Amino acid sequence: MNKNIEMKKSTILGFVVILATIAFTSCKKDVVPLDTSVSQVSTISAPADQASFNLKTGGPSVVFQWNAVSNPDLVLYEVVFDKPNGDFSKPIYSVLSDGSGVKPQATITEKLLNAIASLGGIASSGTGTLKWAVVVSKAANAKLSTVSHTIQFTRPAGFTVLPTALYLTGTATEQGTDITKAIPFKKIALSPQDTVFELYTSLQPGSYSFIDKTTGTPTVYSILNDTTVVLNGSTTVTSSKNVYRITLDLSNAAATVTQIVSVGFFSAPNNSVMFTLPYIGNSQWEIDNQTIVIPLESYGLDSRYKYKFTVMDSSGNQSVEWYGSANSDNSDPSSTTQLSYYYMYPVDNSQYNYCFKIDPSANNTPCDVNVNYSTSIANYTNSITIK
Repeated sequence: MNKNIEMKKSTILGFVVILATIAFTSCKKDVVPLDTSVSQVSTISAPADQASFNLKTGGPSVVFQWNAVSNPDLVLYEVVFDKPNGDFSKPIYSVLSDGSGVKPQATITEKLLNAIASLGGIASSGTGTLKWAVVVSKAANAKLSTVSHTIQFTRPAGFTVLPTALYLTGTATEQGTDITKAIPFKKIALSPQDTVFELYTSLQPGSYSFIDKTTGTPTVYSILNDTTVVLNGSTTVTSSKNVYRITLDLSNAAATVTQIVSVGFFSAPNNSVMFTLPYIGNSQWEIDNQTIVIPLESYGLDSRYKYKFTVMDSSGNQSVEWYGSANSDNSDPSSTTQLSYYYMYPVDNSQYNYCFKIDPSANNTPCDVNVNYSTSIANYTNSITIK
């Protein structure tokens, strides 16, 4: 009996050893080295070789296309740019293809192409040639396409080194010539690469210029012929004191100076401007002790309002801009309403849409009404303060 048990134990143990050996052998057979091989792109189709582009900051995007490689596994594509005598070993710029790098095409804005052209040594308003190719990669293995295309760019006016900040200074400004008190612009574009600056301020007879910092030796810019930003110099004001919106896009050296003729408090139910707000300096308009009577309609009090900006361009042509709420409709505010309720946005000219509403407790009561476009705050805003 004991002998049979010992034999069974030996048989079971042997069987376990055989199973373990088979399992170990099977695991060894399943270990396959990672295949990092990758094919090269052999055909690039667009833009055609020696294509030419007259770049504009707001121009359409350009689509770069090539034939997909035949690798069965996922690969990543990049468009690489280099100078005409380069070999792409140290490209001046690379752009991941569409779809986070998996599609055989890359959609590149003309604004980015302008920056790439600048990196390639093409001067503002100048014309020059670069070349481009496609890199395919998988893991650490990367292969350059067997072909490349040349591409010619004509750049718009602009500056190679673009400031990250901009300030207004000079005898014509609200803060004078002390650069430590220079008035900052607001950077209104959405990405760090964008270079559109905006400032609402008054200008009086004198001169003004723009600087990129308020310490040391700043880079100086000025406006030429009301439309173009140039290095150095200053701009002269000969007219009487007025309020302006100064908009500068240094990526294409463009300037727009728009006079703010008036800022009106527009009552929607009355379909008219109830009163205008005087400019008080520091990018703000304010009227104090203004009694606001909320119109009574058949459906009750209607306090909807927004702002009518009458503006004038450098040629003397007047037009209207509307500013109001981000929401097409709003509830009545109260003392606990979030400040964001009053943020100002460009809106349409409809009578009732995108209006703010007045706190009902302000009805028939003296109030201070303020429109604040100062660059020291995160968002342009307005407020109605009960006295």
